[in-house]
Amino acid sequence: MALPTTPPILSELRSSTSSINQVAALRALKNEIIGHEQKKRDWVGLGVLAPLARILNTPRANGKRRESNGNRSAHHGKPAFGRTDEEEARLQAIIVVGSLASGGPAFIPSIRASAVIAPLLSLLSTSESHPKLVLAALRTLNTIANASTLECLDNEDRNRGLVRSLYTEEHLASIKRIILQPSLSQLVHHQISLAAALVARTCQDEGQRNLLVQAGVLEALASRLSVFIGATEYTAWSPQSALWPSTALQSCHTVAQPWLAPVLAAIGTIVDTSRSRITHLLSTPALTAVFLRFEADIVAPQDKKPSPWLYHRSTPPGVRLLSSSRLDYLLPQLPVFSAKRPLPETNHHPPIGSSGTSSRQSHSAREHNQVYDTLDGRVNASPPEEDSPLVAWLIYVARAESGITRLMAAWLISLFYGSGLVDKRKDVSCAMLLVPLLVRMLEKGEKSTAEDDLVYNADPLRSAMPNPQVQAPAILAMLTLDSLELQRAAVDAGAIKKLAQLLKKSYDPLPTRIESRWSREPKSENAFDSSHENVGIHGFTESAATFQMLKLRESVLKALASIASISDEYRKSIIGDGAVPFVIESLKPKLELPSNEEENAQSKVNVDHPQPTSHLTTPTGVLVAACATAKSLTRSVSTLRTSLMDAGLAAPVFVLLEHADVRVQIAATEVVSNLVLEFSPMREVTLDAQIHRVLCDHAHSTDSSLRFNSVGAISHLVSSADRSLKKACLSNLGPEWLLQIICNYGADSGDASVSTPLAMGTPNAAGEQVDLLNATDGSGECRQGARDDEDDEMTEADSQQQFTEGSAWRGVREHVESASTKDRYIDEVAIQKMGLDFIRNFICGPDAAEMIDYLFEQFGQDKLFAVLISKLRPRLMNAFPRDRRSSENVVRQAQPPADVIYTVVCLINNMAAGSPRHRQVVVIQQELLKVMVTLFSHSNRDIRSGCAWLVINLTWSEDQSDHVNCKQRIYQLKKLGVMEKLRKLEDDMELDVRERAKTAICQMTYFDRS
Repeated sequence: MALPTTPPILSELRSSTSSINQVAALRALKNEIIGHEQKKRDWVGLGVLAPLARILNTPRANGKRRESNGNRSAHHGKPAFGRTDEEEARLQAIIVVGSLASGGPAFIPSIRASAVIAPLLSLLSTSESHPKLVLAALRTLNTIANASTLECLDNEDRNRGLVRSLYTEEHLASIKRIILQPSLSQLVHHQISLAAALVARTCQDEGQRNLLVQAGVLEALASRLSVFIGATEYTAWSPQSALWPSTALQSCHTVAQPWLAPVLAAIGTIVDTSRSRITHLLSTPALTAVFLRFEADIVAPQDKKPSPWLYHRSTPPGVRLLSSSRLDYLLPQLPVFSAKRPLPETNHHPPIGSSGTSSRQSHSAREHNQVYDTLDGRVNASPPEEDSPLVAWLIYVARAESGITRLMAAWLISLFYGSGLVDKRKDVSCAMLLVPLLVRMLEKGEKSTAEDDLVYNADPLRSAMPNPQVQAPAILAMLTLDSLELQRAAVDAGAIKKLAQLLKKSYDPLPTRIESRWSREPKSENAFDSSHENVGIHGFTESAATFQMLKLRESVLKALASIASISDEYRKSIIGDGAVPFVIESLKPKLELPSNEEENAQSKVNVDHPQPTSHLTTPTGVLVAACATAKSLTRSVSTLRTSLMDAGLAAPVFVLLEHADVRVQIAATEVVSNLVLEFSPMREVTLDAQIHRVLCDHAHSTDSSLRFNSVGAISHLVSSADRSLKKACLSNLGPEWLLQIICNYGADSGDASVSTPLAMGTPNAAGEQVDLLNATDGSGECRQGARDDEDDEMTEADSQQQFTEGSAWRGVREHVESASTKDRYIDEVAIQKMGLDFIRNFICGPDAAEMIDYLFEQFGQDKLFAVLISKLRPRLMNAFPRDRRSSENVVRQAQPPADVIYTVVCLINNMAAGSPRHRQVVVIQQELLKVMVTLFSHSNRDIRSGCAWLVINLTWSEDQSDHVNCKQRIYQLKKLGVMEKLRKLEDDMELDVRERAKTAICQMTYFDRS
């Protein structure tokens, strides 16, 4: 039944000056809308949010608090203990707003526009607000945040109104105070859990994570976590109460599973895979104290179990043993295997930039993977001296608990793995203790996800936590990335079959029992009362069921991509379980939805939607995950030639190259890098589609990852390509631009036509530009310019200035800046190597001699060799500011990266392998050869082997007419001391180097023997 134009309740809320009357009206409104979606829509349409906002914004007054006998409340329900009438009115208004927000995403634009978020945040001050009001405000804020998540699937700023107001110094300090409350009552536990859940739901980017660290929220969460750790340890061993603080003893009986999951979720959201933030977490005083207390309690468990870590007993001599803490003994003892099972076949494509002989190709692949994995977010750093005991405790929690608590503990462990803070020798133990639990979670909740989410879940704490079945595949993906041992454990537990079933399930038609959406326009002219301050009703894009379905699809695709990243056997299993058609379908930016049941029945992939005539836009996360799966599957030549080619993989990937989102462009370019390889059956399809034009455009992008992957794909494309395609790629890239990304040469040569948007310099502690990658000498042949990162640095600086920097945060900030400098250095090394790889592959093939001449014509012979020399020379650096410099510390040398040196050596070898004329050009480069002579003793075996190969190429004589020039080349090499270097290489520890040295010596002494 439709409401009157202006109901009496609304009139009372708009005009009443009595708090008692407002409370009565609000309670009546609350009782009317709770559980009635249509009435919520009608009331919002009538403009009820405006008076609610005025009540919430009413200045606080020190009114008389109600007594427990509650005389005034005799006619207004139960008494409100310890609350004034104004506070009771605010409490009822908060409950009403929360009830409206629980209606789902359709109500969020109206709530955001009604100015109710700011007063809700102001109530979080625990010293001024009634605890019940704080609890109600946290509930409502969580409900708003949860509903905002569904407002728009691809909108990263979906919580923009709430986030903009929450992430300020005042409100983050309030969140910190709530989390640090010492009381252990159920109400306080609920407040802490809701505050942590709010952080987990709203924190979305690096700037917000750093603000939370700087405000002390991470330390507060660590303090709360230490209480849980103490309680777990106490219940596990029951030591004397004197050894434990009273808070831990009390919490043993009061803390419960639901309170731990939000704390773990908030910690995981803040630290993410940042090594610096995780290190900061582990070094917080609370966790340090609780771990030291455990170590101080020397009495070990009575059974004296051995360490649960398998490699603790099987570590070879000379390798650091894995230490054990008391928390390690919470885990079960594992059996020791006498022999390791053979690992699956791992035949796959070489990575970007590999070419040349097979032996060099293999090692180049390993070296490049180290840089490439870092760019993908997988940090390959040496583990700390000792792993944190927190890892063992989290595994214990994952095994002891269930549901969302198990999921959050496993997620935190996967973040530790992603940051490189877990010793790889623990992979076997984690594979046995943790991976099977995650795989088991894939089959939990067999009841349709869509059925669970047809009606928006109004419980704010439950809604803030992810669906275990939806999130478990993503956590499994993070954990198994680049670890064959963990991937094998997942496959042995049946992960591939279950993931394939879940992927197919994500394409099942949604149940028809879904409520119709609102329209952005009112249904009739009388639906709104325009005479009042009314906030209109807005629609939303997807239902909760659709959102869960798409998140499940994205999560499953990530898991499949991770499991298929190494082994061909696992790729074939994924294809055998019928996942390929669904992966291809996930690559399509827009899915045309059937308009009737007949078309749905005839559709190859079942996709249903409440509005059959509309289009479902595939979210960015699904597209990126589908590209990652396609990238893993295309590493196998056999799958390329059969299933993927038949399924039509190339066409949707080519479309994604020009997607509006740069993340999708990057992911699609990574797939294309595998498709354009010389032995790929899809190479011809790629060439016919003129993909090189798009790749060359992307190579000029300001995004470093897109630039890196595009240049790498082009370098694959030009390998063994015809001369016209090679020249077209070089022309589209631009010779000067290519030299610029390699060395920023134009900035030093005085060429005004060359811009410098990609400068590679890095400021040192004194604010001066330090050349990390290029050698410098007196002539200044190849110096770096300033790095153009002003916009990003200004954004980060502005966000950090919201807080006063303390000594604790200063160390963290310096750690973050150091890690950022290291990341920039890795990016610069990678892009320079890709540019060199392009030139290296450009002069390969049957027309190599012609391409070398064309290269000299386009670049300039002297300029090109000057760049190559700069890549081989040691870098000159000064680590001291001007006021601390002296004659002893002015300059120090740093060797260039080994993979850059190796690429340059291969490039020079390709030149020397051309015609006799090109060998003469190389041998007259005396500065180049002098630098090359120093590389004969390099620590990298492939560089030493490459130097021997250069001698072999330079001393090769094509025919009788080349003998005179060959003798001259041999004389020049002997004059530089190459023969002595080769004699030393005859005793090299590597067989390949020794054999190449013998061949080189044989050719250098050929004319002496004759």
